[in-house]
Amino acid sequence: MDALRTYMWVGFALFLVVMMLLGYVSARKTKNVSDFAIGGGNLGPYVLGLSFAATYFSAATFLGYPGWSHEWGYSNLWLFLAMMAGGPIGVLMVAKKARKLNTTQKSLSLPDWLGDFYNSDFLRVGTGLILLFNLFYIAAQFAAGARIFEYMLGLSYTTGLVIIAVIVVIYVFAGGAFADVYTDAVQAVLMAIAGTAVFVSGIIIFWDGSITATFSGITSNLASQDGNLTRVFNPDSTYFYSMIAVSGAVIIQWAFASAPQLFNKVLGLKNERDMGKMILTYVVTTALCLVVFFGGIYSRMGLGDQVSASDLALMEYVVWAAPAIVAAFMGVVILAAAMSTTDGLFVVLSTVFANDIYRKVLVKRGIIKADEEKVNRISLWISRVAVVAVGLAAFLIVLQPPQYMGDVMWIGISGVAAGTMGPILYAVFGKKRASPRAAEISMVVGLVSYFVIYFGGIEPSTMAAGAWSTLIGIGTMLLLVKLLKSPPAQTLEEREEEQTDYHSYEARDTMVRSE
Repeated sequence: MDALRTYMWVGFALFLVVMMLLGYVSARKTKNVSDFAIGGGNLGPYVLGLSFAATYFSAATFLGYPGWSHEWGYSNLWLFLAMMAGGPIGVLMVAKKARKLNTTQKSLSLPDWLGDFYNSDFLRVGTGLILLFNLFYIAAQFAAGARIFEYMLGLSYTTGLVIIAVIVVIYVFAGGAFADVYTDAVQAVLMAIAGTAVFVSGIIIFWDGSITATFSGITSNLASQDGNLTRVFNPDSTYFYSMIAVSGAVIIQWAFASAPQLFNKVLGLKNERDMGKMILTYVVTTALCLVVFFGGIYSRMGLGDQVSASDLALMEYVVWAAPAIVAAFMGVVILAAAMSTTDGLFVVLSTVFANDIYRKVLVKRGIIKADEEKVNRISLWISRVAVVAVGLAAFLIVLQPPQYMGDVMWIGISGVAAGTMGPILYAVFGKKRASPRAAEISMVVGLVSYFVIYFGGIEPSTMAAGAWSTLIGIGTMLLLVKLLKSPPAQTLEEREEEQTDYHSYEARDTMVRSE
């Protein structure tokens, strides 16, 4: 264990040096709130595809989800299918049209995009407030980082929590979206290597003459421990106990592809024609990362149920199966996974306060009066202060370690999807303009239904509860579009002209800086 900790400290130090250098370079590029939020909309498809994957696959992918495989066996492979199919389908359905619409809107975030599309400040601010659910998502990543510090470096959970929170806050505070995207790209490569290595390691260790014989032996071993571990639906599982629950998992993964921290990546793409390259990069990286789920099954095969916590099953397998230097590499990768998701979420939530509320409501409506230069300066300042506040709030949520970090994370994801998917999908696929009231009511109904279904105890699975609430929100949107009168065409033209005027100072500001 001493050698493992030495390698871990060295690897973590090198990782920090690389991340801080990228953060420093990014800080020099961050001149205004557009740069902070979406990298100025000038990012390439490959780096964004890697960043999209790194943000999609958080530390839960490398700790929480393999822990579910250890706890519930083969039934957890339904999550593999849900993420492999639901996520890419969601991206293909929404991303290209959303990016195309944004060539006119020039929005900086999901609340901004919805508010601009429906011409509704209620929707803009309401969506921004819904995104505060992502505090739970950030908190889950902090818990993952703290677990790694605790298990591999011998620090207390609280000390590890402080370290991971401070590191992420500092480099997002400095670099915003540039730091987010470029560090994520590096982290995605590490995650893909680690996921593939874990999958192959089990085949090598438990090899029994052929692939079929090897997995037959693993299946027999699992069945001898607990027959439910090899069942298609495990009655002990919180999420995969029936086909209905599995359907909910697939639906919510599809909805998650439009999550705000992922939506921002789409808005940051420089050329719309490169969307296919971005999605292909994401899909390939997805496949290489998700096979890490088998690490939880391998841990059950090699260690039985003798792990200290299910969330640590993968790490205990790696320590058992691999040399110390490999285990240290895996620890660094998991820290990278935690940071790759949290930095994107920090950017999203800080943009809510700086752009969606301050600039697009308070300044635009004349509630606060300031010249262009002052608006840009204050927006960037608000973004960075919000980073600190969000970090502190997430830290407090997991000050006591949760039993399953995945449960904490999905509270956030499901709440956001329930309130936003109705307006998003209609904006992308609707044949006619919808009344702003339809989108606003859909947002409220979806969110309230989530509170009732999950927190009311009707559905124990956060994924399924989020899925049913999301469908209710979408259904509400479709119904109200038929019942409520659409805005007249002239109003829409005036709105687009107003948006063009409002965003023109960004172009002037960029021109002044380039001169």
